[in-house]
Amino acid sequence: MKYLIAIFFIASVGSIFTGYVMDFQNSEKLIGFGVAGLFFIVFPLFSYYRWKDKDVKDYMLTKEKLDKMREREGDKR
Repeated sequence: MKYLIAIFFIASVGSIFTGYVMDFQNSEKLIGFGVAGLFFIVFPLFSYYRWKDKDVKDYMLTKEKLDKMREREGDKR
């Protein structure tokens, strides 16, 4: 999966770079396809790859976690 993400990333950045450097009729389309590829293909794939085995509850701020943080803060003073 990470190789697929890397390939799409390199292709998108390459498309953007080529669109800026080369001066021909469809250079704006290359830049647009590169940006669209980053936002619609690379970023969702990367997000899925990084979060697929994680539990969302570990990252949510709940009352119990706030109380634990306050207790730890009180111990340091």
